[in-house]
Amino acid sequence: MPDPGRRHVVQIVGAGPAGLAAALTVARAGGQAIVHEQRPEVGGRFHGDLQGVENWTTSTDALEELAAIGIDPNSALHPVREGAFFDPEGREYRYSSSKPLFYLVERGAGPGTLDQSLKRQALAAGVEIRFCEPCPRLPEGGIVAGGPRGADTIAVGYTFDTRSADGAYGVLSDVLAPKGYAYLLISGGRGTVAACLFEDFHSEKIYLERTVEFFKKRVGLAMREPVRFGGAGNMLVPKTARHGDILFAGEAAGFQDALWGFGIRIGMLSGHLAARALLALSPESYDRAWKTRLGGLLRTSLVNRYWFAKMGDDGYAKLMRSIARVRDTRDWLFRHYSPSAVKRLLFPLARAAVRSRRKPPGCRVASCDCTWCRWTHSGRAAQADARPQALMALGRRSAGG
Repeated sequence: MPDPGRRHVVQIVGAGPAGLAAALTVARAGGQAIVHEQRPEVGGRFHGDLQGVENWTTSTDALEELAAIGIDPNSALHPVREGAFFDPEGREYRYSSSKPLFYLVERGAGPGTLDQSLKRQALAAGVEIRFCEPCPRLPEGGIVAGGPRGADTIAVGYTFDTRSADGAYGVLSDVLAPKGYAYLLISGGRGTVAACLFEDFHSEKIYLERTVEFFKKRVGLAMREPVRFGGAGNMLVPKTARHGDILFAGEAAGFQDALWGFGIRIGMLSGHLAARALLALSPESYDRAWKTRLGGLLRTSLVNRYWFAKMGDDGYAKLMRSIARVRDTRDWLFRHYSPSAVKRLLFPLARAAVRSRRKPPGCRVASCDCTWCRWTHSGRAAQADARPQALMALGRRSAGG
């Protein structure tokens, strides 16, 4: 049983949403959270990118769930209830929802970002964040939330200033984003345009150029001072997210929606659950906790990814027509993300077919500077892949394995 007179010290690797959610949970329970962040500031992976916190996988609103685990969403999250999707032929389909479909957030080190909001909350709660301090070892155990350890998908795009009206747009087309999607998000004079690729990563420049041209023609995209960015995402449904007393949260565990790549909400929830397990001196309870809350969602998203990858452009057009006919897009997505007996049966097939690229093979061209290769060969990628391997060995030793 936990000693009520002892103040728990929890070491956390990574000051992203998962790591800071874990730290807030520890601090608000009276423990001491120490976060090790290798970058000089939170949000260092991002450059003002607009992203989404999904709000369709539960009947409960995402903001209510985050508030329940001690995270104040405040002004960093902006609701989006409507927008437009385009099929491969460029036909437009409007979508809308009575409740927010997702919440728009800005990522990065600048003011007004989700990352800075979480940092302020963490510091106010007494969390200690040690910047420019990689943490290759956790001899006493802890939480690893250092971001993705491979690249199952990449996003390439631009952040920019604009005078265009706010809007949320997406395109399903293998010509623009093979087996993925392209998107344009604009809010308050800031915008992000990107292609999310699940295949043919080394042709990213071609796909990004096509995406920009598409949105220029269809919605009058006008960018001022565009800044290029690229990032990777990792998706996995692990059998365990624990190695001894070391718990993995967020994308470090592979927790991300396998269909659309949404992972912020999942990351914060998994960080919270990992912290609760360590506070209870019961690291073995973490697997039960995340499987109960997130397991069905992760399995269903992998089945959805399996079917989506088989559709092709004709299938995307049919999907758009189906969504356009429904009265509430959020309700439609909720139904398709809800676990079912059929999807449980299909999961082993989907898991075998949709294999995670935990160890990126890299490009055969030594001079390639694409997002895949920069992620693979950079120091960030090397640390992201090597550190957890060392921690796994530590976890096995600490567990007596």
